[in-house]
Amino acid sequence: MEKLYIINNLGERELFSLKKITNSLYRAGVPASLAKEIAAIVEEEVYPGITTKEIYRKTQDILIKEYPLGGIRFNLKEAMRKLGPTGFSFEKFIGAIFSDKGFKVKLNQQIPGSCITYEIDFTAQKENLFYIGECKYRNLPGDKVHSGDALINYARFLDIKKGNFFNRFNQENLEIKSLLVTNTKFTDRAVKYSKCVGVEILGWNYPKQKGLEYLIESQRLYPITILPSLRRGLAEVFAEKKMMLVQDLLKTDIKKLEKMIRIPQKYLIPLIKEANILLESKYDL
Repeated sequence: MEKLYIINNLGERELFSLKKITNSLYRAGVPASLAKEIAAIVEEEVYPGITTKEIYRKTQDILIKEYPLGGIRFNLKEAMRKLGPTGFSFEKFIGAIFSDKGFKVKLNQQIPGSCITYEIDFTAQKENLFYIGECKYRNLPGDKVHSGDALINYARFLDIKKGNFFNRFNQENLEIKSLLVTNTKFTDRAVKYSKCVGVEILGWNYPKQKGLEYLIESQRLYPITILPSLRRGLAEVFAEKKMMLVQDLLKTDIKKLEKMIRIPQKYLIPLIKEANILLESKYDL
């Protein structure tokens, strides 16, 4: 095949890579033979100037038909971008992850520092470990968290530690940490600075092979926005009821769920079916 250039999410030309498609299918858990077969079909439909977004759509359309579980998982990165547009849903989602891991989580806290008071995205405490968390949500493809964000985050953290907020805690054994979380990637400088000052960071593919996507996949803590049948506007309805994870759909009987969130069963049934596929659980409709 002659060199073929496509348009990436930044609007730039780049060389089409069949390997990228195959690897993305592998990450979605698609069996190797099927992944190669789907990648070959997509390759035949690729043309000069096609966007990566269109390639993604074609790939997912085939996946949903041939391998529904992989088709849903393939949607993870886009699902993270749908936790917007303001980023508050992303904060709720991160809070839900920490709650699931046994942390006591509080969102949008006003915490006094030594100099001024700050609005903190979330705090998470488990035994003697206390996180002051900052979420950096990005909804533009290719956007990253830069060193400036890391600098501001650490300065805020230091001022809070100097204040009197932690006087109410038994500080003798309390480990206080700063945590910077994003749905996208960090620049190399942001990573280098955060590591240097001891700030923990969590983002897409960071830490390497232990990033946000790994945490979500390994613990099956999928955002509800990953479900293909989620209609526009319903994500906000679920967020208001603190239902940020796919597993939240399966914790309540469908009749009680319908009454609680005031959404007709005809919209809930497809979501529950997809949740069952994704989590490989059983639920009696």
